[in-house]
Amino acid sequence: MTEVHPTAVVEPGAELGSGVKVGPFCHVEAGAVLGDGCKLESYATVRNGTTMGARNTVCQGAVIGGDPQDRKYSGEPTFLRIGEDNTFREYVTIHRATGEGNSTVVGSRCFLMAFVHLGHNCHLMDDITIANNVGLAGHVTVESLSSIMGMTGVHQFARVGRAAFVAGMSRIVKDCPPFMISGGMDQQVYDINAIGLRRLGIGQETRLALHKVCKLMFKSQLSFRHALEVVLREVNQLPEVEELVKFAERSAAGKNGRQDQP
Repeated sequence: MTEVHPTAVVEPGAELGSGVKVGPFCHVEAGAVLGDGCKLESYATVRNGTTMGARNTVCQGAVIGGDPQDRKYSGEPTFLRIGEDNTFREYVTIHRATGEGNSTVVGSRCFLMAFVHLGHNCHLMDDITIANNVGLAGHVTVESLSSIMGMTGVHQFARVGRAAFVAGMSRIVKDCPPFMISGGMDQQVYDINAIGLRRLGIGQETRLALHKVCKLMFKSQLSFRHALEVVLREVNQLPEVEELVKFAERSAAGKNGRQDQP
């Protein structure tokens, strides 16, 4: 049974699924869609153009689907698409896309801690953890199973690869390769994300191969092309190794190390 607190405002035209709970002083705008079992805690706001799947939790003061912070935005209809089973903690802000018909996208089972900001046209895939006070600029992509630790800022169009770990208080201005620990004010690649890889069930053979690729491509004095040649010649081309190499090639070919920047 859907429950709406008497102090909440749910505008006509908003769609609430079965079992939705809307807490005190919340605001759900016309055109917002909340899937079955979603929960809005006090003072949460869900703006127009937002579609949520089932069982999402939006905590106190969060604003989901706000207008993009983009000088180019002129009121055109844009969207925010959210999957299932996500948690958005206190004062998270997620903005709709800029550009008519475009969407900001959040997948499923993501956990965004307090004061996280997702800018316009961001794309979060599945099973992502983002710690407190992280800011993602517009057009950032975060691939599945990645973690970004607190107080980190991510430059527009940067991409965080699958199962990557970004250290806290980092300045991310280019892509972060998959399966690696990256970060710092000068954005280094430190080593493989060993703990994360073990949790994902990635075996020792693959971890050792990724560690060798890390040493050659990110920590040696070899040029990128020379390092790539050595990797292709000397490292077992397991699926995760191939994924890392292809990611690094796209980043190297992109603008300032950002494969997604036009």
